[in-house]
Amino acid sequence: MLCKRIIPCLDCDLAVPMGRVVKGVEFERIRYAGVPWELAAKYYREGADEIVFLDITASRERRETMVHVIERTSEEVFVPLTVGGGIRSVEDARRVFNAGADKIAVNTAALQEPELISRLAETFGSQACVVAIDAKRRRARKGEREKVVVETPEGPIWFECSIYGGKKFTGVDAVRWAMEAEKRGAGEILLTSMDRDGTTEGYDLLLTKVVSEAVGIPVIASGGCGSPEHMYEVFRSTGASAALAASIFHYGKYGIKEVKEYLAGKGIAVRL
Repeated sequence: MLCKRIIPCLDCDLAVPMGRVVKGVEFERIRYAGVPWELAAKYYREGADEIVFLDITASRERRETMVHVIERTSEEVFVPLTVGGGIRSVEDARRVFNAGADKIAVNTAALQEPELISRLAETFGSQACVVAIDAKRRRARKGEREKVVVETPEGPIWFECSIYGGKKFTGVDAVRWAMEAEKRGAGEILLTSMDRDGTTEGYDLLLTKVVSEAVGIPVIASGGCGSPEHMYEVFRSTGASAALAASIFHYGKYGIKEVKEYLAGKGIAVRL
């Protein structure tokens, strides 16, 4: 049985010198959390299986700052590092890989140019290509033929993809997009619920279940984790291969070792 992965996420604001880690609620209301490489080193020592860095500023002018952050981090962190935000080309990805990243995550650029996924997978391998999906629940109308409609107690819904850090919606169905991303060569899906992001109310289990059942590649559940119980729920109820969290780790509510010991006690296979 493959072990489930616990992955801290560092949202990096690179508008300040050297960058800083922040965390928002539903993609807004930003709060300071720490220095990127210092937090990464802390989580590595605590037993993180991987670490995700997301450049929330994602401007070309500040990409050198992210490269520096990854170079500093890779000097003392020896678990896989995934970097996303502002990667729009094979050249952008190569610079991040050369700095020490193991995987890159693409969202906006991939939705705008799906062929980018194929080029990245062909150049660096599917195992290094993660497609990030930021999805929001929408009420379904009758006759939504192009959407994967899911029944809920509140009525039928579908999940819409957003781009530009949740600032623009695309009309694209998240489940169908995950399936297309897999066909184009993505090796993993980083699936974030915009409705749950930063709320600490638990993952969107329905979203995670529907997407993980629709694809054959690993899905990382993201958005809403507030306790070890939430990670247990997402592993027990969905096909998620990994659980990503930020708030519960950044502000000292729980430690990674504590979370893993809880999951192991519940029968979830994790690396201790």
